[in-house]
Amino acid sequence: MTASSAIAPRLRARTGGPEDDSPKILEHVLGWTLVVVVAMLVTQLGLL
Repeated sequence: MTASSAIAPRLRARTGGPEDDSPKILEHVLGWTLVVVVAMLVTQLGLL
């Protein structure tokens, strides 16, 4: 193994998204909460 291949996995570009070790259930709950809020807003404004 060369030095560059040993370092390469640590030099992964970060895109600003959620961490890989974050709980997936939290992401799902927040996503569905956003869907419900948008649906309520659309209904209240009479857009549907």
